[in-house]
Amino acid sequence: MTFKQAARLAVFVLIAGRASVLPAQAPVAPAPAPAASAAAQPAPPRTGEEIYRAACITCHAADGKGSPRSVVGFEAPLPDFTDCGFASGEPDPDWFAVVHEGGPVRGLDRHMPAFGSALSEPEITLAVSHLRTFCAEPAWPRGDLNFPRAFFTEKAFPENEAVWTTTFTGGDSKSVGNSLVYERRFGVRNQVELKAPIDFRQDDTQTWTRGLGDLAIAFKRALYSSIETGRIAAAGVEVILPTGKENLGLGNGYTVFEPFAMWGQVLPRNSFLQMHGGVELPTDTTQGTREVFLRTTAGTTVAQDRGFGRAWSPQFEVLWARPEGGPSEWDVVPQLQITLSKLQHVMVAGGVRIPVTQRRDRDTQLLVYLLWDWFDGGFFEFWR
Repeated sequence: MTFKQAARLAVFVLIAGRASVLPAQAPVAPAPAPAASAAAQPAPPRTGEEIYRAACITCHAADGKGSPRSVVGFEAPLPDFTDCGFASGEPDPDWFAVVHEGGPVRGLDRHMPAFGSALSEPEITLAVSHLRTFCAEPAWPRGDLNFPRAFFTEKAFPENEAVWTTTFTGGDSKSVGNSLVYERRFGVRNQVELKAPIDFRQDDTQTWTRGLGDLAIAFKRALYSSIETGRIAAAGVEVILPTGKENLGLGNGYTVFEPFAMWGQVLPRNSFLQMHGGVELPTDTTQGTREVFLRTTAGTTVAQDRGFGRAWSPQFEVLWARPEGGPSEWDVVPQLQITLSKLQHVMVAGGVRIPVTQRRDRDTQLLVYLLWDWFDGGFFEFWR
């Protein structure tokens, strides 16, 4: 063995010996996991359709027309969401209340369960938005634009209502005026209205007379509505017929045509603004006087029980009218509307009409009305 070979052997032995006393090498640690793995990431937000399919499809079916009784297992009829007259007419808060609290919150069937603990409020809102898509005709005005009814400012929203209004007037010539209004919606945007006044008046001899006043028929059409802008506009015409007894102070004795226009606007915090203007055109100008008018009301709605209970709608009307050749007449009408039934299809309101100008010739009036939205159901239904 040569010297070089011996040296190489010595170096090999030395390296091998040192390697034998070193500690065993620790296993290589895996690379650190990402801060949040794909599995740990929160699920992407579900769409309204996905929420509907997960929570609603069993009873209400994929097409929104309702599943057959053999599937749901109960006899109560299910709503048809494709019926635009039904689906578009209800405002979002009513849909939200029924989904969140269940059918009984609006006097509906107990088979509609409460999803308030299973779905978040944003998810319920998305599900309600999906329900709206079952109506294939977007021209139908949405129920969110159907603002509370005022005493004098007509609504732009076409409605199915019956309203009984009573007006008490004091002063030297006392009177009790009653008006029955029947409104019926037809087509997508149209409404016809019939008004029958039944008045009681006291004459100068303190004698009371009573009878039917001048009947009126009106037509209106919603010309524009947008849920995105929260705005609705309508126009129409009313014809007042000389059916009352003029000699008893229960009628004009001539026909009056009244073209008009209405406008409504959603405001923040469940508030609203409505306007109604027009002109009265008598056929007999020797007895009647042309008059222009503008009525404006602003109000808000507050609901009890976290927004799911009875609704209270305070409103304030400002009335302006100017007879041809005469001074302007101003009135204010503070008022309050309250829903009575759970479905909120029966309401009552009270208010006071206070003259601001020409107070010597015009007396303060007390007003009340009872309103029934007959399209939603019978008067005695949905109270408990």
